[in-house]
Amino acid sequence: MLFEISNIVEGFAIGAGLIMAIGAQNAFLLRQGLKRQHLFLCAMTCALSDAMLIVLGVTGIGELMSEFPMIANIMRWGGALFLICYGIRSFRNVFHPHAMVAALENGTKQTKLTTFLALLGFTYLNPHTYIDTFLLLGTIGAEQPPSEHIPFMIGAVSASFTWFFSLTYGASKLTPLFKNPRAWQVLDTLMGFLMIGIAISLLIPN
Repeated sequence: MLFEISNIVEGFAIGAGLIMAIGAQNAFLLRQGLKRQHLFLCAMTCALSDAMLIVLGVTGIGELMSEFPMIANIMRWGGALFLICYGIRSFRNVFHPHAMVAALENGTKQTKLTTFLALLGFTYLNPHTYIDTFLLLGTIGAEQPPSEHIPFMIGAVSASFTWFFSLTYGASKLTPLFKNPRAWQVLDTLMGFLMIGIAISLLIPN
């Protein structure tokens, strides 16, 4: 039992270290949390997606990615285009901060479908998701003895659920701060540079 607990802790620690880095997906969740829009949908979609990729990676499916490089290239270019579009959208919002404040005060919301599709884009069109969750975490877990796979996956999946729900619902507590238009301008500027920066990193060969 103690042996399994140590594997769960290891999976949790490694999983948390990989997913807590600020990236496009986390930035989108932060924004949704601040707007208090579809919080459960956002957190659960990202957590379940992470869980699925972790399980697939640990069970060895990640090896298929290396056998079909064309898939990686399609995701790289598609992800870069997706992030550039959202980056431009963030920069555009910098010039309309009062609209974001009005949306907060009036309770204006995106539809669940629009939010869900955006979440899928930030999750599955972002190659970093596959590198961190699918390949790195999956490879580390797959290298464990077979008897340790399940405890490791439990720990890693628990880290994903803990992080995504904490980020989404924690950000919602900061909403009063963002009734100031200047706060939205700063956030949208940072997000714009983040999205464009990640997109460029995807297009520049290693």
